[in-house]
Amino acid sequence: QVQLVESGGGLVQPGGSLRLSCAASGSIFSIYTMGWYRQAPGKPRELVAAMFNGGSTNYADSAKGRFTISRDNAKNTATLQMNSLKPEDTAVYYCKLTQRRIRTYDYWGQGTQVTVSS
Repeated sequence: QVQLVESGGGLVQPGGSLRLSCAASGSIFSIYTMGWYRQAPGKPRELVAAMFNGGSTNYADSAKGRFTISRDNAKNTATLQMNSLKPEDTAVYYCKLTQRRIRTYDYWGQGTQVTVSS
């Protein structure tokens, strides 16, 4: 099994910044992607940003220009730097790790609350 521990959520004013971190441990053998998703009340979970092996990234349109994802492959960690936060960014943010060996294995963290409010 793989365990994902997220940290860094909290309350921030509009225009502020937060940095989310995700640390993976356990049976890690071949990470394909690490990424961040979010889910606001009454809405489906959606991709925020993901980074593939090799460094390519995928961002939601709402995150482009404001959020930056990074990974430390040696430490099996992923970080999401969020700047210029807006109230509509308020959600529970989840870390997701995908491994591949013949088939795909997805793992999710418990989530961390991000609230953007004045």
